Amino acid sequence: QVQLVESGGGLVQVGGSLRLSCASSGSRFSIFTMGWYRQGPGQQRELVARIRAGGTTNYPDSVKGRFTISRDNAKNTVYLQMNSLKAEDTAVYYCNADDFIDRQQYWGQGTQVTVSS
Repeated sequence: QVQLVESGGGLVQVGGSLRLSCASSGSRFSIFTMGWYRQGPGQQRELVARIRAGGTTNYPDSVKGRFTISRDNAKNTVYLQMNSLKAEDTAVYYCNADDFIDRQQYWGQGTQVTVSS
């Protein structure tokens, strides 16, 4: 069982920055595809950023150029640097681990990001 713990959420003004962290338990972090998702009020959960084991990253157009995902395999941690935040970025942000070997998806408990205008 993999446990994910997010941190770094909070309240920030439009145009500001936040960095989210997600620490993973277990010994196979380096082979997981890691992702950040978010869910705004009354909205479906959506992918914000993804980083594969080899370092390839993916972003939707809504955050491209503003958000950066990175990972530190030595610390079993994935990060999401969010710059130029907009009010529409307000959501609960969730960390996800895709264990393709065991075909399991793991989720963190979520961290609230609120961008005030």
